[in-house]
Amino acid sequence: MNTVLTRLGFETEDLRDGSERLSGERLSEMNQWAEAVFFYAALHGTGAAKEYLGGVRKVRPEWAKALRAFGSTLSAALRDFSTVKLTSTQLQGDAKVPDGYLDVTVRLARLADRVAGAQAPTTAEEFKQFRRSLQPGGRRPASGVFAPLVLDTTLEYESIHPRMGGSRRTAQVSGIGRPNLDRLLTDPYQRIFTRRRIGPGAVVVIDQSGSMDIPEAELEAVLDAVPGVTVIGYSHRPGDAVGQPNAWLLADRGCRARSWPTGNVGNGVDGPVLRYALGLRRGRDRVVWVTDGQVTDSNDHPNERLSEECAQLVRRNQISLVRTLSEVAPSLRAVGIQGLHLDDFGRIGRKLGNFG
Repeated sequence: MNTVLTRLGFETEDLRDGSERLSGERLSEMNQWAEAVFFYAALHGTGAAKEYLGGVRKVRPEWAKALRAFGSTLSAALRDFSTVKLTSTQLQGDAKVPDGYLDVTVRLARLADRVAGAQAPTTAEEFKQFRRSLQPGGRRPASGVFAPLVLDTTLEYESIHPRMGGSRRTAQVSGIGRPNLDRLLTDPYQRIFTRRRIGPGAVVVIDQSGSMDIPEAELEAVLDAVPGVTVIGYSHRPGDAVGQPNAWLLADRGCRARSWPTGNVGNGVDGPVLRYALGLRRGRDRVVWVTDGQVTDSNDHPNERLSEECAQLVRRNQISLVRTLSEVAPSLRAVGIQGLHLDDFGRIGRKLGNFG
């Protein structure tokens, strides 16, 4: 709208009410980067934008630099459209959406959403990456945070062999409770009592990002070797903003999924899925993480702080690390993280090595 008014000859430089500089200062002081981006998008093309950037620059000069780069990209995008296109109310598609809204407003809104979801650049290198992300086809900038965990609830399950359920009954020659007297005739050892035994359990977390995979045969071997196992796969689509599922319960104490989707390219939810897995433990269940040790944010960028967070979860909860599913069963016979070749686990391995 501001661009259309300018093209029609209105003095948009006069569009200001005097509060913009203070608004820029306040949003910067409160570290509200996303709000700062959206507010700047609303002021772009008016005299208020300059005042607003002045307030931002007073508190966070690096933010002002990034917002100016964002503003240049907005201006370049708007130059691609004629005034007729910008103001078109011609309805298109089955949804009968105005042409100008669909082709222009949605495009600019996606750009603003991408910038608002990024981590505000603070260093020269981060600013360079930020500017590259604004170019057509550019990779999304780092977000610096994990994506929310979204568990897929649409999978279909089937029962597997009873002994994988975590509970078995075995015959005994002595015991308590009601005896099964018919075994005096049918059992050569006359084991007339029954004892219920709880098999060992575990929660296995599998990184399904582009660098990892789930071989069907190896998953079957884990289900056969570990009674009562729960298996969770995860992978996040970088930059997803619609809540697409990024985690799948592949098996759960006697049941397994009939099928599951492939990964979504990125990691993105390493920390949240580990916390979820820890919450699924029962009794003395162990947690095993099948990973290459690379941790990324919601836009699939490596992040030292998030790697540190996951390494702390591993250390404090004695989570076992393995590179492949075939290593899961042997790892359950080990204790904690001792004896690991930490060099095999990327950033997580290095962080654990620093703990001593």
